[in-house]
Amino acid sequence: TDDDTFSDVFCENSKKLINVHLFALAAKYYSLSNLGVCTPLEDLLEALRGDNQGTTVIKTDEFMNNKKSHEVQVMSELVDNIANYCGIKQVIDIGSGKGYLSSFLSMQYNLKVYGIDSSNTNTNGAHERNRKLKKHWRAYQSRGRANLESQRLEKANDRPVESEIPCKAIAEEPSNSDSNLQSQDQVTIQDLVPSFGFTEIATSEINKQTGVDLVSCTQSDESKLSEEVPDILDVLPVDAVELFSSSQCNCGELCEEEKVQRMASLKAKANKSSESNLYFPLTSCITAETELSDIITDLEDCMMVGLHTCGDLAANTLRIFTAKPEIKAVCSVGCCYHLLSEQFENQEECLEEVWGFPMCQYLKDKGWCCGRNARMSACLALERVAVGQMLPTESLFYRAVLQVIIEEMYGVTKSDRHVGKTFSKSSSFIDYVRKSLKKLELDDSKLPDSCIMDYYEKYKHRMDELEAFNMMKVVLAPCIEVLILLDRLCYLKEQDNIAWSGLVKLFDPVKSPRCYAVIAVKKQSCF
Repeated sequence: TDDDTFSDVFCENSKKLINVHLFALAAKYYSLSNLGVCTPLEDLLEALRGDNQGTTVIKTDEFMNNKKSHEVQVMSELVDNIANYCGIKQVIDIGSGKGYLSSFLSMQYNLKVYGIDSSNTNTNGAHERNRKLKKHWRAYQSRGRANLESQRLEKANDRPVESEIPCKAIAEEPSNSDSNLQSQDQVTIQDLVPSFGFTEIATSEINKQTGVDLVSCTQSDESKLSEEVPDILDVLPVDAVELFSSSQCNCGELCEEEKVQRMASLKAKANKSSESNLYFPLTSCITAETELSDIITDLEDCMMVGLHTCGDLAANTLRIFTAKPEIKAVCSVGCCYHLLSEQFENQEECLEEVWGFPMCQYLKDKGWCCGRNARMSACLALERVAVGQMLPTESLFYRAVLQVIIEEMYGVTKSDRHVGKTFSKSSSFIDYVRKSLKKLELDDSKLPDSCIMDYYEKYKHRMDELEAFNMMKVVLAPCIEVLILLDRLCYLKEQDNIAWSGLVKLFDPVKSPRCYAVIAVKKQSCF
């Protein structure tokens, strides 16, 4: 694209927007789906599997809502393939919430999973759900196998003669390769990563360093969906669940006595269970400095995962991954960008502080800042709006007018308190304002109903203007998300111990708007 293509979006003198159509085209051009920096999920799975066949997978929509089912089904398959490639059986699920992903990884793929969440309520909920699903799991397995066999028979009838499809494998060093590997079609990192921009440079550096062609975050928003999920979702064997809580020392270390007790309990539980699939819900606060061995006493070579890790937790997951030699791979899908801490947002320099953004040295050197408004915009779902799921214009209008009221009537421009979901619980604008003022601990007795309605009438004619403004924010949202995700990817590219890292679109963005995963695998010399 010519550098001048989008030069006419804004007026050169006033800097005002003068070409909305060109603005939308520019936003689309700089969105992640158009930049070509993502690795296709199908290519990644094919390269990880080699000539291994997939597992018979149980459909999760029988015991999860549509959104969660879609997320867990797709991500668990990818995590299992990465774990198999790395030769590991232990998974740490950060911000595990109610344990939807953790449970399924354990039961469907026989992985040993530790689900860590900061909320005791979530941990207890995960334990109870896992206890219940044991009763239903074998029935789900039998039904899944029957469905798969039925599909195979249908395919056999449709196509009596199937063509041979050559398997693609990952080219590794010949240290433990077999003769078959050399004759197979090989999927290398060059095949998986787009060949332009910073990714091309990073790929070149990786190949020089390793000589190996390697394929390519209340802490989880899963708790927000818990009310929508039927009770039957309650995954995991009764005798395979051990519930721990380190709530008394959330961010600190366990004492030696607690470590001994935990290890003894783990060993006893493992000896009692005849099944290899174990899931352990834990309660602990995770920071960039967290020592996992203080939380998980039998920590071994493992991978970290996070399905919609909230705010800084997504960044800290990547930092822990790069710092801890036991963690061989990571697959992290972040969310809640508005909760990210920013190093340069308030111009406060603090060398010892760990920030959610920026992560990479490139943006740190430039002092890059998004700001809360931009990060809030990054959370919007363009794809949902595009299919007709419109923005809640009335509630946004209520919130905007409320902002004017508290500034003009109370002199408040900043508050640590939040209005929350007051709109859905309000019968009118007056009711909304009064409930909001109480939440903000402001005296509403000085504000008569007539005054509140005067504000409403004053700005009512600008509701369409507000809707247009918010639609422009939606259009811009993917561009801001690109910046945050590429910052995380660049951070991984800057590390010396990583063989491959990439961005992968895992989910249907209409079902799950935060659909991109940051994935990385360490060099084999680190194994």
